[in-house]
Amino acid sequence: MVRYLQNLEEYNQALQDEKLVVIDFTASWCGPCRRIAPSFEAHEAVVAEYCTLLKVDVDEASDVSEECGITAMPTFIFFKGGQKLHTIQGADWEAVKAKIEELK
Repeated sequence: MVRYLQNLEEYNQALQDEKLVVIDFTASWCGPCRRIAPSFEAHEAVVAEYCTLLKVDVDEASDVSEECGITAMPTFIFFKGGQKLHTIQGADWEAVKAKIEELK
């Protein structure tokens, strides 16, 4: 199951991972977020060896969403070694999946 980050401390700790880290910024009221969620969550087992998938509920962890400058949901941010590599806004699962494979 994809873990939700609850605060900035958890977010900063997650970015220390040497593997690719993909964070899905989502909201419970967001229709596109709900549509893409099953694909994102199911993909965790496929990529677990080389990628960590995480989520942030923008309403529950507003400090994290503010830190990342989130203005639309869903937004996927890709990190490796603490560095932000790429951002995808919108529920385009094929683009997210392709970027994971490209950056792994």
